Amino acid sequence: MSTPSLFSDKRELLPFDGSAWLIPKFFEPTHTAHLFQQIMDETPWEMPEMVMFGKKYSQAGLSTWFTNTNVSYVYSGITRTPHAMTPVLQAVMDQCTVASGAEYNSVLVNLYRDGNDSVSWHADNEEINGSEPTIASVSLGATRRFDLRHKESGETVRVDLEDGSLLVMSGLSQHCWVHQIAKTKTRVGPRINLTFRRVISNAKI
Repeated sequence: MSTPSLFSDKRELLPFDGSAWLIPKFFEPTHTAHLFQQIMDETPWEMPEMVMFGKKYSQAGLSTWFTNTNVSYVYSGITRTPHAMTPVLQAVMDQCTVASGAEYNSVLVNLYRDGNDSVSWHADNEEINGSEPTIASVSLGATRRFDLRHKESGETVRVDLEDGSLLVMSGLSQHCWVHQIAKTKTRVGPRINLTFRRVISNAKI
């Protein structure tokens, strides 16, 4: 699936306080359409409710939590019940491990159906992810803009995450930066995002 010859396209996005490097074409274009459709068909999509300021809101998009650790993922007042890893997700996870040198045991699969689906500013800094987590993010389908903003300086980095791209965030990135996928009025097709991480089973959640 991956194309090691394209690793020369790897580039660092963050100027300081952590790392976020991007390989725009990590997966061969000839494989991404099949990969997208297989994950779309095999995923039992869920729309959880988030708690904000004491009120419940439906998440702007669909998502499902996969892990063989049997650990639930808790964020924004949501408890995500784990589903067993599928063979295709395991295969992609193994590819991300080879590329990043980090071990993963879980993945949150997200579906952005159109430009109205988004995720607001946040950091993946839950205790279950560890103190300085490495998170590998694979994009399939439509291109969406990804923004990173430094918590103190306000410096912002923007990049388009294209079909087949791999973004790996590590070090202080989840402590010093927040990120988002903003809504867009531009007509865009569906995008699947796979965020692989290594959760700690004995974390206090």
